[in-house]
Amino acid sequence: MSPPGPAGLLAAAVRSGERSARSAVEEALATMAASDGGLHAFVCVTADEARRAADDVDRAVADGQDPGPLAGVPVALKDNLCTRGVPTTCSSRILEGWRPPYDATVVTRLRRAGAVVVGKTNMDEFAMGSSTENSSSGPTRNPKDTSRVPGGSSGGSAAAVAAGMVPLSLGSDTGGSIRQPAALCGVVGMKPTYGAVSRYGLVAFASSLDQIGPFATTVDDAALLFTVIAGHDPADSTSLAEPVEIPPQALGAGVAGVRVGLCPDLFEGASPDVVRRVRQAAEALAAAGALVEEVAVPELGYGLSAYYLIAPAEASSNLARYDGVRYGLRVGAPDVAAMNTATRTAGFGDEVKRRIMLGTYALSAGYYDAYYGQAQRVRTLVIEAFARAYARVDVLLGATTPSTAFPIGDRVDDPMAMYRSDLFTVPSNLAGHPAVSVPFGTGDDGLPVGVQVLAPALGEAVMLQVAAALEGAAP
Repeated sequence: MSPPGPAGLLAAAVRSGERSARSAVEEALATMAASDGGLHAFVCVTADEARRAADDVDRAVADGQDPGPLAGVPVALKDNLCTRGVPTTCSSRILEGWRPPYDATVVTRLRRAGAVVVGKTNMDEFAMGSSTENSSSGPTRNPKDTSRVPGGSSGGSAAAVAAGMVPLSLGSDTGGSIRQPAALCGVVGMKPTYGAVSRYGLVAFASSLDQIGPFATTVDDAALLFTVIAGHDPADSTSLAEPVEIPPQALGAGVAGVRVGLCPDLFEGASPDVVRRVRQAAEALAAAGALVEEVAVPELGYGLSAYYLIAPAEASSNLARYDGVRYGLRVGAPDVAAMNTATRTAGFGDEVKRRIMLGTYALSAGYYDAYYGQAQRVRTLVIEAFARAYARVDVLLGATTPSTAFPIGDRVDDPMAMYRSDLFTVPSNLAGHPAVSVPFGTGDDGLPVGVQVLAPALGEAVMLQVAAALEGAAP
């Protein structure tokens, strides 16, 4: 077995009575108060609720009960995960002040496991972005260099863990929104198999692509959080019936005999320092006994174009519900049509409007087959290409991002440059496969580089086994 991470150690200490959940939460809240002013990782801190939850955990321990595998561990939630009675805005003006009447399934499972939710984190509006600059409350900054972006769209969740404010957080990954900020902030970020984690209570962006997953400082902690939130949920029609098993010994099993495909199509065009780290990661795995070979999957190069038709098309449908009638922002106007237009004009930011228009165009009569239909055919092409690759190897290895963290403001006026940040992450979402980003040294600028391990559907165990080996070999 691999050694437990900070969250696992903290939970063990709380369960044994060696440490109180209340002290762990107070420490997290103090760190947040001291650090978050310059970072803006959080949009809402639930201090009173967290203290009450921590006291409940401590009472359970005092009564001889086991509060769960995350007993007393402070956890942050991306602001698109519904939390009963707590503002959940997706960092958008159109949902300002909205308090859901229910908890997302992952939130319920966290609480049952003894975790303590300490707040909601900043994000790109409705998860549309790669830098956490498209937020109604302003950008989040990278804890490694506050002049740089933390990545997106789950930048707040990544920054909160990277800055040591919380040991664990949850994000959502539609085209790389967990893995990309994990790489830029130097933490572990995992996108599970589509359907392995319930999406009930996740505010939808693109329903066939969205997946909830963990941020942590170690692979072991990411695996621990994943096992807590994973599993079938009858409230989610896309939830998998079969559980994804990660045997306790998997993470410490090493990689002897594991077939690893070094995939040039997952780092071609990246900056030289990123490419160097990916090749070093392959060498480290080979030295540890893995069977490493180059595996070309050229079809992955079409993934980005297909993604930026499919995701906006689904978004244009999902975001039609924000009409000024049912909930959220409402701007007064003489009639319903004018009110609807005024509300959406005032409530949505530029990037969300851009994607709604792009998606609506792709779905419109006369263009559906040429754009959306063709993108779905390309998606099938990507899935089939992955299947051929996984007939040869157990996992694929590549870069998570084309570069290290870029300066705040650098790509705001160049959407295509921003979209290319997702070049190596979107294929896993199109296929519904799991992938994880592991910190592996730094670039020439001293900022973190993430190496990505990809696996076929339900391949989390071998993926995390390889990720743990990389973590142990990281520069």
